[in-house]
Amino acid sequence: MGLIKTKKEIDLIRESCKIVSEVLKHIKQYIKPGVKTKELNSEIEDFIVSRNAVPAFKGYGGNKKVKPFPAAACISINDEVVHGIPGDKELAEGDIVSVDVGVLKNGYFGDSAYTFSVGKISDKKNKLLRITEEALYLGIAEARAGNVMNDLSYAIQELCESNGFGVVRVLVGHGIGKKLHEEPAVPNFYSRGNNFEFREGMTIAIEPMINYGTHEVMTLNDGWTIVTRDGEPSAHFEHTILITNGEAEILT
Repeated sequence: MGLIKTKKEIDLIRESCKIVSEVLKHIKQYIKPGVKTKELNSEIEDFIVSRNAVPAFKGYGGNKKVKPFPAAACISINDEVVHGIPGDKELAEGDIVSVDVGVLKNGYFGDSAYTFSVGKISDKKNKLLRITEEALYLGIAEARAGNVMNDLSYAIQELCESNGFGVVRVLVGHGIGKKLHEEPAVPNFYSRGNNFEFREGMTIAIEPMINYGTHEVMTLNDGWTIVTRDGEPSAHFEHTILITNGEAEILT
């Protein structure tokens, strides 16, 4: 029952999600050739702090082998799937760049990602972005009380694989609320027996991570950045949503 949020909790999650949505709209104007990813990160952090909120990713995770994530946003370019660390790398014409942002305010989280095009991109990359975003909304359409997780997962996988794309297996979406990552796991691929049932009042983050080529990925030496194994580009779109008895409410 802890997965089902009270009205007060939902309102607090909605407030954090609103900030996430606003920061992604705000950062779009800065997505252009020559801009360093660390400059995007600074703009994102300043925006979140100005809303009396905390960047949820900064200082997240870490262990004896890997330092906590050092930035306010994950900024991943081309073959970087997710968890790209902002730095001196500059955006270039024709790149695609995923910006993933989390916000913590009043004890509750919001999370969303969008993959932007930098200037004019190739037809190949354009199709990848279009199909991945479409897959997100197909997944959202299946996220309603009474449906099960595999309804959502199959919808995403079927669209992406029918277009020849690879659906990343080692990364999934998640529940969200008092913690950034809660149960349930939200796969973008069908898993036999995954009949977790959606119920009204659940909040989840759905995030297709789709590769132009193979679904296989690997982690770079920084311990965070995940890239496609074949070097082909990857796209990432994410919304935090509220499960209802009908159409889900997109909180971000």
